[in-house]
Amino acid sequence: MRIDWDVPIAVDDGLVLRADVFRPRAGKSPVILSYGPYGKWLHFEDLYTDQWRRMVEQHPDVVAGSTSTYANWEVVDPERWVPDGYACVRVDSRGAGRSPGVMDMWSAREARDLYACVEWAARQPWSTGKIGLDGISYYAMNQWQVAALQPPHLAAICVWEGAADYYRDLSHHGGILCAFGRAWYPSQVVRVQHGRGARGYRSRMTGDWVSGPSTLTEEQLGAARRDFWEDCRRNPLASDAYWRSRMPDWSKVTVPLLSAANWGGQGLHPRGNFEGFMRSASKQKWLEVHGIEHWTHFYTDYGVALQKKFFGHFLKGENTGWTKQPRVLLQVRHPGERFVERAEREWPLARTRWTKLYLHPAGQSLARAPVGRGGRLSYAGLGDGVTFLTPPLDEATEVTGPVAAKLWVSSETSDADLFLVLRVFSPNLAEVTFQGALDPHTPIAQGWLRASHRKLDRALTTPWRPYHTHDETQPLTPGRVYELDIEIWPTSIVVPAGARLGLTVRGRDYEYPGGASAGLGTLGAVFTGVGPFKHDDAEDRPPEVFGKTVTIHCGPRQPSHVLLPIVPETAA
Repeated sequence: MRIDWDVPIAVDDGLVLRADVFRPRAGKSPVILSYGPYGKWLHFEDLYTDQWRRMVEQHPDVVAGSTSTYANWEVVDPERWVPDGYACVRVDSRGAGRSPGVMDMWSAREARDLYACVEWAARQPWSTGKIGLDGISYYAMNQWQVAALQPPHLAAICVWEGAADYYRDLSHHGGILCAFGRAWYPSQVVRVQHGRGARGYRSRMTGDWVSGPSTLTEEQLGAARRDFWEDCRRNPLASDAYWRSRMPDWSKVTVPLLSAANWGGQGLHPRGNFEGFMRSASKQKWLEVHGIEHWTHFYTDYGVALQKKFFGHFLKGENTGWTKQPRVLLQVRHPGERFVERAEREWPLARTRWTKLYLHPAGQSLARAPVGRGGRLSYAGLGDGVTFLTPPLDEATEVTGPVAAKLWVSSETSDADLFLVLRVFSPNLAEVTFQGALDPHTPIAQGWLRASHRKLDRALTTPWRPYHTHDETQPLTPGRVYELDIEIWPTSIVVPAGARLGLTVRGRDYEYPGGASAGLGTLGAVFTGVGPFKHDDAEDRPPEVFGKTVTIHCGPRQPSHVLLPIVPETAA
């Protein structure tokens, strides 16, 4: 393998980005490219120690056949790709690692940079001119954006756990400010900003400074980056120019794509993977959905084989069997961290039995029969809320697909934040959770809505996926009842016979009843059920507005319910 370190890539405004190229020693190769802010010279283990050690211990296939010398967070391991005839190009994004410039997360400027990197790679004498994008999270999310710009030599993209709508997927769930940016930006991005130099990490790959070569003052560093968390706080509507400039035009995403989602990624990625698969204009597109931690399957034999099968077809023209690949490949969840692979033809599944379970205030039950008489149930607006349970299920029941709720709600104030949690309980009422993308005790599904953001986009809304405009606030009249549609992110679970389904409507983030667990060093020492995806900013949720009584109304004229995607045991 030949390695070229810090190769210059000049972009249209004169800035020079820096890339590392790992490639076969002779001949021309198709290219797997990634562009992002995590420091291309930083070894995976040096910042993401917990993640690396857990992955290697539990999944030894990740390091089989590789020295892992060049392992880097969320991008491919070149030792597992170059022997198959690929060139791997890693680019430090503007203002990160070895690339100078001003950091501006997921900006239109970054998308144009990535376009330039694709076309640069296509022109190199060692390149066949066929470029594929591959990577997790940041290295997946910006693929949606650059695909909409249609670089001529972009041949295929693999979006592995990649959000697409930075407002709805990341910064404001249902219009409620999410504090993820508060934890993520300083710990994972600012820490490897270009210019940290000798005050940053020394690369075990090259022996030089990960964020060099220069060492800048804190004032110089501050002037060379936008504050992503403050940008989230200052742009409370999806219609703000900040968010609109980062939204891909789905009609222009036409490149062949593989969208790989994680059932347990509530709060960041899977919504974008499903939306991208459904809404992109690509005629050649595939969806895969898996479980366990956010980073793991990208590196396991399962994930690498899937990626190589895809890219072998589109970048190398090989007969990999991809022409027979099912359009949708699901790892269907069962309790006990068990997953059963199943091929499907579409999403949502055509054979879905869309089933309404109605909220009954008396007894706090969920039932298929509508409520006969009007009733109501109240809870504290910033409290733990109320839970509605089904009776024990007579038979195993599969819930796979998007979920939605329709609730009639009133508030004592001009607004209310609703946190919805779809849950499963064993016969003795112990909650069944999963290893989520980050949190080890992640519930089955979650959804959020700020009542003043209830306005729907009628063109994009479906019964199973409400789509809110988030372009204005519509304050509530205290005491008046409002009809609210709440999106609950897609899920999959086969609920055993004797277990119960539950829907909790809360005034704050879900908390696992079994107590807190160890977090991850980069995103918090303690997780309580939602990982770093908390909604606890006091300025965004003042108690005088969100802390009073909220009431759920039920009855023949107010049929509050949750719509579940029940999947028959066998295909029709």
